[in-house]
Amino acid sequence: MRLTTILASVALAALVSGGAMAATATAPATAPATAPATTAPMKKAATPMTPAQTAISKQCSTLADAKGLHGKDREKFRAACKKNGGKAPT
Repeated sequence: MRLTTILASVALAALVSGGAMAATATAPATAPATAPATTAPMKKAATPMTPAQTAISKQCSTLADAKGLHGKDREKFRAACKKNGGKAPT
């Protein structure tokens, strides 16, 4: 009885250590030393809009929809509208 307990303990220890060895063996051999120099700089986090800014933005979107604007024309219109406080630019 005692011999089987010892053999079972040894087998269990071999399985556990073998699993740990296999896990380290599959890790990449070399990691990149540094990030590539061509990566873009990180953007600054956007600050949340106030309720007044949200209302102005929605108003400008509604005006752009009414004019049927799309693409670059819509972007330019909305930017000018938001600078004008939610009123169509003149």
